[in-house]
Amino acid sequence: MFNTDWLAATRLTNAGRLTEATAALQRMLAGNRTTPSATTATAWSTPPTIDGVAESAYAQPAPQAEPPATRGSGVGWLPFNPAASVKPTTPRALRGFLDQVSQGGFLPPGSADLGSSPAAPRVPMPEGAQFLAATFSDEAGSRPYKVYVPSTYRPEQPAPLVVMLHGCTQSPDDFAAGTRMNEMAELHTCLVVYPGQTTSANMQRCWNWFSEADQHRDRGEPALIAGITRQIMRDYAVDPGRVYLAGLSAGGAAAAIMGEAYPDLYAAIGVHSGLACGAASDMPSAFAAMRGGSMNGSGNAARSEAPRRRIVPVIVFHGDRDTTVNPRNGDAVVAQSTQAARLETRAEKGQVPGGYAYTRVLNIQADGRTVVEHWTVHGAGHAWFGGSSAGSYTDPRGPDASREMLRFFLQHPHPAPIA
Repeated sequence: MFNTDWLAATRLTNAGRLTEATAALQRMLAGNRTTPSATTATAWSTPPTIDGVAESAYAQPAPQAEPPATRGSGVGWLPFNPAASVKPTTPRALRGFLDQVSQGGFLPPGSADLGSSPAAPRVPMPEGAQFLAATFSDEAGSRPYKVYVPSTYRPEQPAPLVVMLHGCTQSPDDFAAGTRMNEMAELHTCLVVYPGQTTSANMQRCWNWFSEADQHRDRGEPALIAGITRQIMRDYAVDPGRVYLAGLSAGGAAAAIMGEAYPDLYAAIGVHSGLACGAASDMPSAFAAMRGGSMNGSGNAARSEAPRRRIVPVIVFHGDRDTTVNPRNGDAVVAQSTQAARLETRAEKGQVPGGYAYTRVLNIQADGRTVVEHWTVHGAGHAWFGGSSAGSYTDPRGPDASREMLRFFLQHPHPAPIA
């Protein structure tokens, strides 16, 4: 039985079906034999999970005892060699899986509906506010979304719009509760829209940032996210010069793609624990980028169809103990955004009372305007900083990422907004 299960996991690993290989190993360790029908039950059509957020569907505290992730070194997620053109040896790959399984790191595929999102937390709302569900559809497909309309919104006064892209296993409700962005929007009279990934597009609800088909303007998921953005602009009074987008992890990587693909639509972006546009084009390169970071994310696929005429302002957050997405990826987002422009840099250090220390590096143009902020949170892992425990993957001990992102966004209106 052990050999049969091991061989099944080997075949699944070599085929790139990593979630199913994990399930086979978990069943093996539990003493449940993996039959051919069991290992092929999940659909081939669903892309694999490429985001460590999918390791658990529940909030976890930031790591305390783990050593800081070394920039440029692996973070031990999966043993892909970015320099190699062939798959890793099976024993080495399976050892990585067994290490994760033995630590309870993966969400057990056989224990529950893997595609289900966490129980939707109740998002508090003041009287007069609305949190509405809808679905957007076009030739690229369809996605659900939720839009927050603050109590202070007035149709006669165009408001800023913030688009929020969740991480793996999350939902719009979960992400809204964890980030508290609706609370920030209430203070500043902003609309907030939360596009939702579907299990038919990705079994773990990850945005497919690693798929070449989802890295182009007006195609795939970028077309859907931009379509939802434009739908909100049609349905509500939105200031076209103040449309912004932010995301966490897989959502952060998708946000970087959107900033590259749609510089005419988004005035500024926020990338929290994410990766640069073009950091990966398939599954092996995605794991390599997550594991060791990549300075090669050029975003050529997106930019070739939307030439950049300006630096799209970006605010980046990353924990230096993030062992899911190496913090070097935050450096890559900054490098991609500045495009080798001659910018003055200034570093500021701070401390959250009772929480983490952080370093904020400002990238400043000759006119004195800060166009890129890079927050490195010392000792923090893979979570939304300053968030609420009402949602998953948050760490209240960090600086308030939602507050700082919205502050940064409102300081950067689009210089040439679309009509």
